[in-house]
Amino acid sequence: MTLLLPLLAFATVTLLVAAGALALSPGRASVIERRLREVSGKPVEAGGAGTYDRVVDTLRRVGRAMPKSPSEMGKMQLRLVHAGFRRHDGVAIFFGIRAGCALACFALMATPVLVRPNIPLALGAAALGYVLPGVVLARLARRRQHRVRLSIPDALDLLVVSVEAGLGLDQAIQRVGDELAPVHPELSEDMRLINLELRAGTARGEALRNLAARTGVDDLSSLVAVLVQTDKFGTSVAQALRVHSEVLRTKRRQRAEEAAAKTAVKMVFPLVICIFPAIWIVTIGPAAIKFMQILGPMTER
Repeated sequence: MTLLLPLLAFATVTLLVAAGALALSPGRASVIERRLREVSGKPVEAGGAGTYDRVVDTLRRVGRAMPKSPSEMGKMQLRLVHAGFRRHDGVAIFFGIRAGCALACFALMATPVLVRPNIPLALGAAALGYVLPGVVLARLARRRQHRVRLSIPDALDLLVVSVEAGLGLDQAIQRVGDELAPVHPELSEDMRLINLELRAGTARGEALRNLAARTGVDDLSSLVAVLVQTDKFGTSVAQALRVHSEVLRTKRRQRAEEAAAKTAVKMVFPLVICIFPAIWIVTIGPAAIKFMQILGPMTER
């Protein structure tokens, strides 16, 4: 048992050093791409960009070598899309980051760098390093969904104005996507993807459903359902958007009221943990000291 931990630490550090050397060493594909750029006259990338590409390529290869189920890959791909990462190899890179974080945490706890080496502590740190990227990704996805949710009323107002001005729904979506780029870049990017899918021959209903699937926001899913039904039944798009805009604004006001109502409950824990002990010390402390001064001599008698 005493020899197992140094051997595991040595193997982990060796793997990390080998992965770093592989990431920093120029690969055959990068050399060929550099020569092609020189022949074609295109600007050659700087050394930092090449190092970044090699690190990403190493993470991709490590992630592809890890065992994973198809259902887990599908869920992880959807979560990456919700967070705004749409690379086709994003799942492999994410699993590579997970493996790298787990190995790095294990190496820190298995070597006498921070604490005394301990196998259970090192294994726990490796498990924490494996779980931490998923937590960060989920947080990024929630933050992006929150920003998209806040930008929907502005997009609806612009859609209503554009449709009432005489534009078709496709042209209105394109116009709104261009106008929202400086203020709401997330929703603007998703609406531009709708235009690209329509130009590629995708049906409008399917492109709108893909928008709802990419974002994972309930308000946007309901908006997509309204647009699909309006397109199917031939009703007024402007009227449907105006009514739905009022509904979304009511829901946003109700969410704000709900958050305000939860504030009193959330304030209980900081009050009990941080403020009440200080108040008790200030109010009861002098009286307790006075009682001790008076009752102390009486108990000694």
